[in-house]
Amino acid sequence: MSLITIFFLAIGLGVDAFSVAIGIGAANDKKSCAPVLRLAAAFGLFQFVMPIIGWLAGLTVVEIIASLDHWIAFALLVLVGVKMIWEGFEKESDEEKADQTRGWPLLLLSIATSIDALAIGFSFSVLKNPILFPAVIIGIVCFVMTTVGMIFGKVLAKIFGKKVEIFGGIVLIAIGVMILIDHGI
Repeated sequence: MSLITIFFLAIGLGVDAFSVAIGIGAANDKKSCAPVLRLAAAFGLFQFVMPIIGWLAGLTVVEIIASLDHWIAFALLVLVGVKMIWEGFEKESDEEKADQTRGWPLLLLSIATSIDALAIGFSFSVLKNPILFPAVIIGIVCFVMTTVGMIFGKVLAKIFGKKVEIFGGIVLIAIGVMILIDHGI
């Protein structure tokens, strides 16, 4: 498989991560680079690891997961999206709001945005293609796309304020619905 093909495949896989990063960046009011790097590193790492897992799993596990992967991604995105919308409607308080770039929200979003990469790894296995180099490219591209998405989200938040957090939650839910539509549900 050519480098250009792998690169475009990586961009296709990174679109969900980019979209989610915009929503998270808009909702995250931290001024430091740490949340951006945490989200980008987690998304990039999961996008790197999932194709390898899919490649190693081969036919057995992927067939079982393939029938449920879109529902898992949908549920995780809706869960986090509803939480963001809820927080967007809450009044500002001195209490620090939940950071979507830490803990369970970060893990759930990382899984939700990288499930498709599992299937890609499986397809590489079936085609008898090596996976390590493509997985590295996929992880790096996702890292960059997530970073750009977070920065773009922060810019939107400065312009539109707290309403962007509600919009970010709606975007996450919409991505979940689009995943279901893409799978013919």
